[in-house]
Amino acid sequence: MLNIVLVEPEIPPNCGNVARTCAATGARLHLVGPLGFDVSDKAVKRAGLDYWHLVEVTVYDGLDELFARHPEAAEDCWLATTKAPQDYTKAAFRDECWLFFGKETAGLPEAFRLAHYDRCIRLPIRAEARSLNLSNSVAVVVFEALRQLDFPHLKRTGEMAPDEIV
Repeated sequence: MLNIVLVEPEIPPNCGNVARTCAATGARLHLVGPLGFDVSDKAVKRAGLDYWHLVEVTVYDGLDELFARHPEAAEDCWLATTKAPQDYTKAAFRDECWLFFGKETAGLPEAFRLAHYDRCIRLPIRAEARSLNLSNSVAVVVFEALRQLDFPHLKRTGEMAPDEIV
């Protein structure tokens, strides 16, 4: 199971959309404060729709608390940042890894990025574009990680698949 970490997220619908991705994939959601909204905010709930009961959400006051409670997160983490030296396809994701994403206006803290320089990854985009939406970035990285892990515990076919395909 993947661990998705949003560090100081600011926009409620982005958090709700990420929660929906977590619900659909079985990933855990970790929210590191300060948050730009209350988790009970109706905009967060609306974006997650009726999937909230499928999401394991933990809220932390800051990165120090997250690492104190989960020291393993520092050992197998990947930091998504537009400033990364390598693209996300170079990452070798493992089950139980930690995927970190920064706040919408500033990304991840510089000291955190520098401390994990070799674990910084980016999504290639045009030079003229600043970045992708946070929830879109999370979805891209999550599904790449799941692809590398052969989509564990996920439904492998849709209703259009022939009966003999499993």
